[in-house]
Amino acid sequence: MIRRLSRTALNVTLLVSVMFSGQSLADTEIDLLQSADKAQFPAQYNSWAATEEQAEREDLLANYPANIILWAGSSFAKEYHSPRGHQFAVADVTHTLRTGVTPESGTKGLSASCWTCKTPDAPRLMNELGVQGFSGKNFTDLGHEIKSVVYCTDCHVKGSEELALPRPHAQDAMTKIHLPFDKQDTSMQGAQVCGQCHVSYYFQPESSNKVNIPWIFGNDADSIEKYYDTRRFYEWIHPISKTPILKARHPEFEHWSRSKHAKRGVTCITCHMPAATDKNGTEYTNHKVGSALAQFDKACSSCHGSQSKIEKVLDRDKKAIDKAARHVESLLVKAHYEAKAAWVAGASWPTMNDAIMAIRHAQWRWDFAMASHGLYAHNPQEGKVLLAKATEQATFSREKLKEILRVLKVKDVYYPDISTKEKAHQAIGISVEALTKEKQAFLKEEVEKNWSPITQRGYQYP
Repeated sequence: MIRRLSRTALNVTLLVSVMFSGQSLADTEIDLLQSADKAQFPAQYNSWAATEEQAEREDLLANYPANIILWAGSSFAKEYHSPRGHQFAVADVTHTLRTGVTPESGTKGLSASCWTCKTPDAPRLMNELGVQGFSGKNFTDLGHEIKSVVYCTDCHVKGSEELALPRPHAQDAMTKIHLPFDKQDTSMQGAQVCGQCHVSYYFQPESSNKVNIPWIFGNDADSIEKYYDTRRFYEWIHPISKTPILKARHPEFEHWSRSKHAKRGVTCITCHMPAATDKNGTEYTNHKVGSALAQFDKACSSCHGSQSKIEKVLDRDKKAIDKAARHVESLLVKAHYEAKAAWVAGASWPTMNDAIMAIRHAQWRWDFAMASHGLYAHNPQEGKVLLAKATEQATFSREKLKEILRVLKVKDVYYPDISTKEKAHQAIGISVEALTKEKQAFLKEEVEKNWSPITQRGYQYP
């Protein structure tokens, strides 16, 4: 039987280890706690560590350069990749061009809220600094404090299998929709644990940019849009069309919550963390979170008799959703530039209001669909409805703009060539080369010297 260290023994061991290792107390504590977790839960620990094998990712801006135009004016237009294994969560947010570099003295940079879902150090720092004290810091201010990547304590009470929901924004959101964590069965708690990060949110400007989940009216696209419109909230003003833009962020929990899977009690864990058996024949939950189809026999076969059949259905839905999304993107790109032509020709806000709001709402629904990883598997029906409505709204916007341009006697609208990522960046004046050079200098001088090695996982410095 494995005996766990008592708190007193752990503290003594910490002090001794620090004296002889040269490490900081925080680094040594993490090492010891991880050793204890590995000893007590070896199969779970090793499968968690194996997420480092999930290193592949796609450059989504290269795949879909129209997105650069839709996100013009925001950091999302700079760099946007598909997600990969949990082991890369801290390194990827550190290295992306979206998080930039240390801001000049006296200026406000990106909020530390960007660390919220990447590390258990975020809840720790919120406890130390207060939620708004944490979010009020710059992202780079707390880089040296980030010592661990997505870990056991993000989902469990320390040292045990008991599920936990450590992030305040998630606790608040579950209360809003009357699903408090402590009132749920283990299955739903498991989904909520994943949903504390795999969910859409925004940074609340009146509360020092703390993370907030906009579920007061509900968690579907219409209800969240109502919340934002009621507050007259926007994340940025689009530099081409002057549209007040909303941004969705990976709303997997929202889509799942209305899916056929959810109605049948099938959760994130059922599909992405199925039961496995260790070398001793003991069953455990596989923490190498990955594709359900890769483990069809364990994750899917109890409901789906044929892997080839379900793959055909998924492929059909993915193709349908991708086709609809590309169509919406094309409409929205044209609408943004047609709005620009109208403004240049002297259009007024009262004249433009309906067209601009239609762009806002169409882009929101497109984003709420496409920002969700695996929509075609989680809830393809909702995805198709969202994109159909987005098509309707974008078409309405263009019809309004066509009439405005006719009245203003504008005959030609300039649509730039955005057939590649490079051309789309050029169209909105982003120099990826300059941003990359600046970022590399920051990584070399600050991150490599002062931040934890986990911020470099999977990267090599030039």
